[in-house]
Amino acid sequence: MILGITGTPGTGKKSVAPIVAKRMGVPCVSLNDVAESYHLVKAKSGDVDVDRLRPRLQRDLPRDAVVYGHLLPYVLGSRVASEVVVLRCEPGTLKERLRARGYEPWKIVEDVEAELIGVVSSDAFDTYGREKTWEVDTTRTTPRRAAATVSKIVEHAPRRAPRIDWTADYDSGAKLRLLLSTDEK
Repeated sequence: MILGITGTPGTGKKSVAPIVAKRMGVPCVSLNDVAESYHLVKAKSGDVDVDRLRPRLQRDLPRDAVVYGHLLPYVLGSRVASEVVVLRCEPGTLKERLRARGYEPWKIVEDVEAELIGVVSSDAFDTYGREKTWEVDTTRTTPRRAAATVSKIVEHAPRRAPRIDWTADYDSGAKLRLLLSTDEK
């Protein structure tokens, strides 16, 4: 079984995936680590050559594993993934998480906007379909609790919750400007 965990940067993939992998007793594979090991990360931009990563990943992937990274929908095919969980985080909280990590202001805005409109989530649903794709809100939970939720999804495939939509919370120009500003406030 290949479980994919994806989401916008800052949603908790690096914290949650190893816990889930340990519970499942399988290896945990970081897409970033695989890309770095093959020297597929461009030095200046930090972008990953997904066209070259895709075949290497699928060739080297263990039979059973938890694979995680924000690039998952672009490098791991639908036939390979058994289930995919998209970690989501309320955009204002995500902004604070990224700021605390020292992200550049332009990168914070880019990632917060992507989370607001659900870029990674939409791409995961498009790639893997509704039958294989789940969302988990990590805004107000610990990595252990989020991992427990992911484990329950894998074990029990619970009744599907509605897709997460942050846009209703940012229903005015003023709220959007504040969210997407680069001010340190």
